[in-house]
Amino acid sequence: MTLRHLRSGLALLLACLLAIALPGAPAAAQDKPTERKALRVCQDPNNLPFSNRSGEGIENRIAELFGTALGLPVTYYSFPQRLAFIRNTLRYKLPDQDYPCDIVMGVPVGYDQVSVTQPYYRSTYAMVFAPGNGLDQVRSAADFLALDRAKLAKLRIGVYDRSPASDWLNKHGLIDSGVPYQMMNADPDQYPGEIIEKDLASGKLDVAIVWGPIAGYFAKRIKSPQLSVVPLKSEPGVRLDFQMAMGVRYGEREWKRQVESLIDAKRSEIAAILADYGVPLVADADASPTRAKR
Repeated sequence: MTLRHLRSGLALLLACLLAIALPGAPAAAQDKPTERKALRVCQDPNNLPFSNRSGEGIENRIAELFGTALGLPVTYYSFPQRLAFIRNTLRYKLPDQDYPCDIVMGVPVGYDQVSVTQPYYRSTYAMVFAPGNGLDQVRSAADFLALDRAKLAKLRIGVYDRSPASDWLNKHGLIDSGVPYQMMNADPDQYPGEIIEKDLASGKLDVAIVWGPIAGYFAKRIKSPQLSVVPLKSEPGVRLDFQMAMGVRYGEREWKRQVESLIDAKRSEIAAILADYGVPLVADADASPTRAKR
């Protein structure tokens, strides 16, 4: 899965990533202090709720928070988070030019193409559905799986292919109810929330299972029908929750320490931003996810 879909997806930082890696180990950059004139962020230009060109995403908000703390303006270098995102942003350097950006605001812990900071949130895949279809009393995965099997078999459940959501359907014998969506899409206008904003809201789907930040954001954004968000727990054989961190170039230890100090200092503000976007959070690996609030 790409960085985008581990976070779509992640559908996409999973809806987002670890399955697609660039060949070869990244070379370590020389560790020396850098005088920064701006906080230069690598971003996807069309990837809400994480980032877009208008600066409306979670990661844009956190970047602006960090820029203020550093006393620096925030600039963005945009490239679609599909294949080779890191190679074409954080690690892109011509002999006579500087790197175009210095930080990726959202990567999963364990992603080996960058030097990963400490995590700043953990979320999980979530189920999203509209009222009706016999789902009104569903408050958990157990409630959903306890529904009559004939009813479950008739549901149209949208998932991104090769994601933890499709693994979850397969584990519970619901793969025939799945409506697969292509994880890798060359259309620059495509965004992971379309599965909710277009197809679920219009009734083309009965349920969508996507990465938590996407579920919470688009369910909150749609006013009619009023959508329910039910976070899912990881199960034996199917991991659904992931820690998210930030990424810098290998070897830039001082910069990484500075970023981590900002994460520590701004945890309450980061938490408020995540809540504002409806992100369902998991306290730790064994905790139950908090239900996204509308």
